[in-house]
Amino acid sequence: MAPYPRVRARTARLLLAGAVAAAAAGATGARAVAAREAAPARLMALSSQVNPGMTSLIIRASEPVAYAMSQPDPLTLVVDLPHVVARGFHSDFAGVPAEPIRAVSVRDTTGPDGPLARVRIALDRPVRPQVRSHRDTILVDLARQAPPAAPALPGERASTVLVRDDAGLTEDAVGGSAVPVESLAALGVNGVDPMSALRAGRSAATAPAAARQARPVPMLATPAEQVAQEEKHYTGHPVSLDFQGADLKAVLRTFSEISGLNIVIDPAVHGTVDVSLHDVPWDQALDIILRANKLGYVVDGTVVRIAPLTVLAEEEAQRRKLAEEQALSGALQTRTIALSYAKADDMQSLLTKSGIISNRGTVQVDERTNTLILTDLPEHVTQALNLIAKLDKPQPQVEIAAQIVQTNKSFARQLGVQWGFNGSLSPALGNTTAAKFPNSISAGGATGVTQGAAGTSTAVNLGVQNPTSAVGLALGSVAGAFNLDVALSALENSGNLHVLSTPRVTTQNNVEAEITQGVQIPIQTVANNTVTVTFKDAALTLRVTPQITSANTVIMRIALENAAPDFSRAVNGIPPIDTQRASTQVLVDNGQTTVIGGIVVSQQQMTNDRTPALSQLPLLGWLFKRNSTSNQDNDLLIFITPKIIRQ
Repeated sequence: MAPYPRVRARTARLLLAGAVAAAAAGATGARAVAAREAAPARLMALSSQVNPGMTSLIIRASEPVAYAMSQPDPLTLVVDLPHVVARGFHSDFAGVPAEPIRAVSVRDTTGPDGPLARVRIALDRPVRPQVRSHRDTILVDLARQAPPAAPALPGERASTVLVRDDAGLTEDAVGGSAVPVESLAALGVNGVDPMSALRAGRSAATAPAAARQARPVPMLATPAEQVAQEEKHYTGHPVSLDFQGADLKAVLRTFSEISGLNIVIDPAVHGTVDVSLHDVPWDQALDIILRANKLGYVVDGTVVRIAPLTVLAEEEAQRRKLAEEQALSGALQTRTIALSYAKADDMQSLLTKSGIISNRGTVQVDERTNTLILTDLPEHVTQALNLIAKLDKPQPQVEIAAQIVQTNKSFARQLGVQWGFNGSLSPALGNTTAAKFPNSISAGGATGVTQGAAGTSTAVNLGVQNPTSAVGLALGSVAGAFNLDVALSALENSGNLHVLSTPRVTTQNNVEAEITQGVQIPIQTVANNTVTVTFKDAALTLRVTPQITSANTVIMRIALENAAPDFSRAVNGIPPIDTQRASTQVLVDNGQTTVIGGIVVSQQQMTNDRTPALSQLPLLGWLFKRNSTSNQDNDLLIFITPKIIRQ
């Protein structure tokens, strides 16, 4: 078995012997510890005790002593007693087997700090031990079958067991004992490389990429990383620590024994530690102690260096400054790059903002030849050339075809009647009234519109204006005493208008294009006896910006306006402008067509002109009314079709 490390013995004495001596002697405890270090204790007795379900090995010394339990293989337990000699001890074990103990041997050896008594226990089957201590007695409890709960000894205090990872051992969180890595599968514990555990304990979001490099890199407990403590995952084996007023450096050296790490402590580290942890992963315990004392660590190969955060931050700042100065040292290079597709002004801005150009570098532009003049360190020149080679490439183009379809449908129908009459009773016609008054009577229409050859005036004037069809009927007597004139007029018309506009434009990827077709309407204004003429566009305008995606689709920002003058409603010779407009953003597959807008206007009108009361007469009512019906439908549809044109 490897020699017992010096730091383990000192730490164990600090934890166990110091606590026991302080409880027994109060203020004289420190002198007792010093006296014990000067004269080693003696192993007094070794015995076994068999209880129901439990076999206990009892180790008694001449005074309270520290101990360390290890298990080099599943069938061997080793209890090391630093600063203890075994000469002349009494044993009533006598080699009699007490299941699961097969044999016990004791021998004196020498550790780094002086004499050491080693008790080796041979087992007949793998057992998970439990270790307890009380004053000058150490009990190793071994379950005979199912392990019962061990009764606590009066005044018993928890012990801290330090185990070396380099021996293939890890700590048992229950009893403070150590078991080999090979047998951990049955106990639910995994052996983890200590350096891997340190890195696994850090948040993946905050671990610097440079931590994988050879130079020392800060690893833990920086202020920025304290925000992400919840994301940490600790993989170290569990440990139990109980320190009160312990020296901080001594506690940190303890983790070298716990984890097997090579630890170097900065001279600026100082202070004491008060901590009580039970069954905590060792990397988490180290993290907590470091953060509580504003410490961090760096990893340099296989060595972990612990130092205050301020020291590490200052070192890192100096390291970055040195690296920057080294990077900026050297001769400058000048290269001229003639661009084929990209604009030199745009490329200059991109190189400057990307951080590729160093503080010593410059980028000049020759607009006449679209050339960049680059001066910088060789490494930065190479990076700039690589970026320019990737960006100075022809961009695919997009052809956008729009179709604007306008349809107007109209229908009108009118049906009217005009009729008039005149009649008279007069001696001239030989049909007198035979009365002195009135001797003659005349009656006729009064609208003043002449109808037919009879020259009668209309009594009902509800005819259709500008009729396309008309039927007239005139009736009269021989002498002309009574005349009747009737005219029926009708109008029906329908119309269909179809207008197709197809603006088409081609542009590069992510470049806006515009196409316009139409007229400008002059608008004259007079102010202060000054005549001013301005022009208003009445045109079809298409503005579009295409963006080609990696999925071979096109995202288009479209602004389309269709404006036309309406001279039928002109005011002082200036017509209003009838406008349809659409502004949108759509995603269309290459070569596919989509409808980006549609306007449907439907107008229906019915008019009924009639003579009051008489128009309600059955059958004869049509002689006293005029009916008009008109329908008009206007449709506007806008279609867009993008087509990618690759070079």
